[in-house]
Parts: sequence; structure tokens; C-alpha cells
Amino acid sequence: MNTIQPESYSQRSFIYRQFSGEKSADNTFMQVAGGVLALSTGNDSDAPGLIDLSLVPRAGFRGVNAEQYLNSMGFPVPALPNQAAMTSQGDWVLRLSQKEFWLLSHPQQNVCDRVEGYALPERGCYPLYCQDSHTWFAMTGKHCPDILAKVCGVDLRAASFPPGAIAQTSVARVNAIIIHHVIGSEQVFSIMSDSASATYLWGALLDAMAEYEGQVYGLNKLIE
Repeated sequence: MNTIQPESYSQRSFIYRQFSGEKSADNTFMQVAGGVLALSTGNDSDAPGLIDLSLVPRAGFRGVNAEQYLNSMGFPVPALPNQAAMTSQGDWVLRLSQKEFWLLSHPQQNVCDRVEGYALPERGCYPLYCQDSHTWFAMTGKHCPDILAKVCGVDLRAASFPPGAIAQTSVARVNAIIIHHVIGSEQVFSIMSDSASATYLWGALLDAMAEYEGQVYGLNKLIE
């Protein structure tokens, strides 16, 4: 993959200031599908990790006809709210309520390309701009439930919160959506919250990870 200058990333990341003090050894950034830019750490440690996926493409839809719209494009729509389903391309469909759905791209894909060209229904379905409204962090490693227990009151252990589960809750006193799912070969806990809280939440999660020697990773942790 081509590398680019870090300054290009500063215009697009919610938490560039945090990254600027934690650059990788070779001080490079990666460019991936859809022009997404991400810090490259080159670190293969098994320590818990925190990854900024805020620039990975995503889309949302709400309305009484939103489920029918997604079905017409061949997306696997979960049957119940607070469930997530993976597509054959590795993207994820989140059902947040009876009428609200989000599409999350695999970091090497652009799920928005799959909906381009499909006209929205005349009524009962409209887009949600979750790409702009929400930040997206992913936490990796076997200690994720223990780490998140410090900042979240929901039991996120596998027995209570298996892969495909979603919790709409509070993380470090910030309203957030937590998804237990798979990206590439990694099981992750994705955490999505209002973009205005991105820097605060990033710091709170790093503090919670300190006991387990958590690290900042780049997208290469998920796509290699």
C-alpha cells in the first residue's frame, strides 16, 4: 500500500492530536480502499489494542421501509433490534431498532458503493449520516470485557454478549453503541459515539486499558 504524509490525515481524523504523539516507528500512514487513511503501527503484539476506524465508510437508514430497502439490495437484515449480521463481503448490518439500520464497511471495502444507484423509496426510508455524526473505535484482545467493565455497566462477557450482539448504553458517561463482532480474523468490540466526544472517549478507553498494557494499533491489525 502507498504511504502518505501524516498532515493529510490531520484534516480527517477526529483524534489526530492523540495520534500525533503516538506515531509508528516509521512515522507512516496507510491508504486503504475508498481513500481511508489510518495510522500504521506495524506492531504484531497480542496486547489489547485500540484502533480508530472513524474514517471507514458507513451509512445508515431509518423508516418503516428501511428494512425492505436493505433486503432489496441483498443485505442480511437481523430479525430483531440490537443484533448485527455480517455480509459475504465482511461488512456488517446493524439493526438498532425496528426502523433504524447502519451499514459498517470492512476496512478494505466501501459499503456505500453497494447502495449507490439504488434509489431510496419515495417514502418511509431516509438516510442517516452516521459517518459524520459518530466516531468508531474498535478494541481487540481477550481482555476486552474486563477492560470495558471499568467504564460500562453492561455485562459484555461472551456468555451474555455473544458475537452479533449490540448494546446501546453508556461508556465512560458517554452515550455509545457497542457491537461484538468480527473484522477480518479479529474479534472486536466496536464502540461508536458522538463525534464531539471522540477525544475524551479515546483517552478514557486508553486509561481503562493501561492495566493490561493496551496499545494503539493501526488498520493493519485488522487487515493483514
